[in-house]
Amino acid sequence: MFFIDNLHFDQNGLIPAIAQDWVDGAVLMMAWMNKESITKTLESGEVHYWSRSRKELWHKGKTSGHFQKLKGIRTDCDSDTILLSIEQIGSIACHTGERSCFFRDLETNKDVLHPPSNASSELFNVIESRKSNPEEGSYTNTLLKEGDNKILKKIGEETAEFIMACKDKNPISVANEAADLLFHMQVSLANQNVSWEEVLKVLVKRRGAPRRN
Repeated sequence: MFFIDNLHFDQNGLIPAIAQDWVDGAVLMMAWMNKESITKTLESGEVHYWSRSRKELWHKGKTSGHFQKLKGIRTDCDSDTILLSIEQIGSIACHTGERSCFFRDLETNKDVLHPPSNASSELFNVIESRKSNPEEGSYTNTLLKEGDNKILKKIGEETAEFIMACKDKNPISVANEAADLLFHMQVSLANQNVSWEEVLKVLVKRRGAPRRN
């Protein structure tokens, strides 16, 4: 495999590899790979790392069942770091049982529930958090408490405002109204017990689908 020979491994023949969720972009873990583990990963379609402590090939998930299905592989501009786009089986990448190894906030030294990902996923995580742990004065909790009638009415209102912003051809208003509409749609999803990840997976499946006539 030609591209492997162009990678810059360290003096121990290793290269850092970052695993990222292929759907929402969440950073899940960092481990080490060598030529053997990269080759095994590409051949099997499941991620293999190199364990520095055990000094052996490490098939991620072989013991825990939390396999990582390879969806894509990239290198950085210096060819000294690998980015793995993966489907995390079981939604757990960390040996602690967390979804991501990056669950501790350095500034507060507190554990956080969700790994860093895209803004829309972060927003849905907040909505889900409000649903599980209501906060007094929260607009999100007001919507969830009043249920479908209130939420769907707001979606209708925000849709109309988005349409008018588009008609007025005001880019700033369009962006703001789109954000408002997305928020209320996500509140409705949470109220219907449909995760944002399910929506993203639908979009991923549609990527590259045959064009409609």
